[in-house]
Amino acid sequence: MSWTNERVELLKKLWSEGLSASQIAGELGGVTRNAVIGKVHRLGLSGRAKTSSSAGKPRRPRAASPATGGAPKKPEHQPQSIGATALKADTAPAPAVAIKPRLEPVPEMVVPISERATILTLTERTCKWPIGDPATDDFYFCGRQSDPNVPYCTYHCKIAYQPVADRRRDRKVAQAS
Repeated sequence: MSWTNERVELLKKLWSEGLSASQIAGELGGVTRNAVIGKVHRLGLSGRAKTSSSAGKPRRPRAASPATGGAPKKPEHQPQSIGATALKADTAPAPAVAIKPRLEPVPEMVVPISERATILTLTERTCKWPIGDPATDDFYFCGRQSDPNVPYCTYHCKIAYQPVADRRRDRKVAQAS
């Protein structure tokens, strides 16, 4: 199906009369509701007239259910917000608090040459912590014994798996500097 000038004019007419996209698709035939919506968007049509069937129907008030015992109860107090406040930025600056990091000095670990591993010598039980630049010849992996189901030795696990609070604190200290 292609959009001929006659079909486009009929679409514009039906859209201005307030028909839904589904109704227009049924009227035109051979197009889907989504095709109608897409064409309306590309044509830049907007500001439809309200349909007389939905605007003319007065709503009936709901009958009170017998289980509630009469009129529905309204909540006593509900907080009100004006506008979109969910994503509103807090404009008040946070108070500056000097955070003194408790960084425990981690002694530098030297891996003996006999324990260093290449990609070809790694196993399930060896530490896979990369040391050096992979683009150079002196690149290697730690290669020390690791615990089961953990890719690193005890020393490198302390570096790799830090508690969330410590990471956040360290990040704040780094940003403050």
